[in-house]
Amino acid sequence: MPTDVGWGEISLRLLLTVIAGAIIGWDRGEHGRPAGLRTTMLVCLAASISMIQMNLLLPVSGRNPASFSVMDVMRLPLGILTGVGFIGAGAILRKDNLVLGVTTAATLWFVTIIGLCFGGGQLALGTVATVLGFIVLAVLRPIEKTKRQERQASLTVQVGSNGPSEQDITKTVVSAGYGISSLSITYDAAQAIREMQYRVHWEALPEEIQPPSFVADLAARQSTFKVIWQP
Repeated sequence: MPTDVGWGEISLRLLLTVIAGAIIGWDRGEHGRPAGLRTTMLVCLAASISMIQMNLLLPVSGRNPASFSVMDVMRLPLGILTGVGFIGAGAILRKDNLVLGVTTAATLWFVTIIGLCFGGGQLALGTVATVLGFIVLAVLRPIEKTKRQERQASLTVQVGSNGPSEQDITKTVVSAGYGISSLSITYDAAQAIREMQYRVHWEALPEEIQPPSFVADLAARQSTFKVIWQP
């Protein structure tokens, strides 16, 4: 890393930083993701400016202990990485067994690294990283959508004394291509009600979010009081 950096070099680094952040952010914003165009550009710029500032401070670092101050300029980009780690953690949400925001957090971390590359003068490395990041986020997204994922859901069926038995419901679920992980049954002798709770698993494409057809079939059966399908 050169110790003497002029405004021409600084302008080039900032320009490439803005372009890289815009490329990654445009793809995220186009698909309605939380970390969109402005967020990724700001994070990328913050990392780049911190590296440029570190570069400008290099001539005054490494002084002997008798000097007025001893500077460790590498603490600045390391602090930026730590701060972005907290931002990424705040972007991750968990709802039951569903974890959201992992790609958003990874994107923020990634554009921070790109900004550090451009800010530190590694222009070729930053350019290659931008291209690879765009390929991962944009080009691989359609491929990811064609991959079947394992899903889980809970099925609650409440029936009367003349309602379908546990064996009938199990046969209906299994014949539809779904597996059953567990089954619990609650009896209410006073009202002659049975409540069966199934833990169901299957494989589906990411866009397949509709409940299976057997849910409506179970609800239409005689003496069935309640059917709840909760992914």
